Amino acid sequence: MEPTGGLTVSSDSGACDALDRLFEQSPPTLGPTEVAERLGVSNKSVYTWLREGLIPGYKVGSTWFIIRDELKDTLRRGANVPRDTGPVVVIGSERHEGD
Repeated sequence: MEPTGGLTVSSDSGACDALDRLFEQSPPTLGPTEVAERLGVSNKSVYTWLREGLIPGYKVGSTWFIIRDELKDTLRRGANVPRDTGPVVVIGSERHEGD
């Protein structure tokens, strides 16, 4: 199981049922506040996840919206892989024993 904010998601079929139940009363598109409420996290966390590409979302002007089924699929896959954040800098490529 992997924690995702206030929700624990497992890859077994029980988790899929739990996600379906969690979002069953939700409309097809959600705002960040609705996602935060469903997952039990802060609005700030959801906006951070959206900006970093951890959860799928679309920004039109200054408004974010999330497709419910895309979010459920992402949570099921555990595909919360951050986008590239820039170059990796390696300082000193030699390894010394005892370091």
